[in-house]
Amino acid sequence: MAENKFVKANEEIAEAVVSGYKKIENGVVGGYKKIEEGVVGGFTRMTDKFVGGFLTKGDETVEDAKARLAAEQKAREEAGKAAAEKRAAEAKARRHSRKP
Repeated sequence: MAENKFVKANEEIAEAVVSGYKKIENGVVGGYKKIEEGVVGGFTRMTDKFVGGFLTKGDETVEDAKARLAAEQKAREEAGKAAAEKRAAEAKARRHSRKP
């Protein structure tokens, strides 16, 4: 009988601890999400204004300008990668041509 009281009291304590932890967790996660949304939203607004003010061409929308810039960046990265591979192949060919 006494053991049953201890088990019941232990379960009640465990439920209270878990409940308190969940409340703290939800508060922290909720606060983090609000901060994240504010930061990301502010950054997005800032980049949209910059792109709209300096990087759009003609009647191009901000979204179109961002897509164009992303495509141009990808093309530059691919060209740079191809050039690096070409240089590596040329260097390898030079090393092999010098061997006796």
